[in-house]
Amino acid sequence: MPAFPAEEEPTTDEPTGRADAYEAVFSALAHPARRRVLLTVYFNGGSMAAGEIAAMFAHSWQTTTRHLQVLEVAGLLSSERQGRSRIYRLQRRRLDLITQWLAHFSSGPGHQNATKENT
Repeated sequence: MPAFPAEEEPTTDEPTGRADAYEAVFSALAHPARRRVLLTVYFNGGSMAAGEIAAMFAHSWQTTTRHLQVLEVAGLLSSERQGRSRIYRLQRRRLDLITQWLAHFSSGPGHQNATKENT
């Protein structure tokens, strides 16, 4: 599983590592089932066993496993073995990338013009 720069400061030229992290996160979130997995884990306290997650979905175990792997590679979930179970945990710091990226649209160029047009 690749490691992404979790504490790298954003820059205007977005270094390759950070751009790859954005790509991984937004690609993982592009699928509605993966967004639902994240919400399910979030609303269950931030961690769940793989079997509990799979029980929430109508698709096959293989499909669930594939979605979990994509989320893990993107850094949105982490997992660890506990006995015979695999526990998935939400990685809130990785989710912060989304908030940081969206913050660009709440201030700066275009924001003031859009506000004036809506009044």
